[in-house]
Amino acid sequence: MPVSGNRQPLGILHGGANAVFAETLGSVAAFLHAGPGGNAVGVDLSCTHHRWVSSGTVTGVCRPLDERQTTASYEIVLTDDLGHRTCTARLTCAVRRGARRPGLRPAADPPHRLAPSRRTEHR
Repeated sequence: MPVSGNRQPLGILHGGANAVFAETLGSVAAFLHAGPGGNAVGVDLSCTHHRWVSSGTVTGVCRPLDERQTTASYEIVLTDDLGHRTCTARLTCAVRRGARRPGLRPAADPPHRLAPSRRTEHR
């Protein structure tokens, strides 16, 4: 992402531009995880800005932290032209699966959905 055109009045890269870039990378990853006919939307974004950038470009790398049936979380690391980390973001997306892909089995229901809770009282 070019810094030019994405600066705040102080002349440095706007933190909101970092957030948009990070969310775009993570949302594309979640969309791919959802599969054909699926969809994904961001539900939580957290950005930590480590250092400012005033020129050049910012590069983003998105890595999955956890990809499940209905949610996916990613870490997005943004770096400047010298390779210095400028921002670390974490994005969680809600995922709606599309058509079932060959070779994938449906996830088992969590235990709390299989049987009603049986609580016993101890005195």
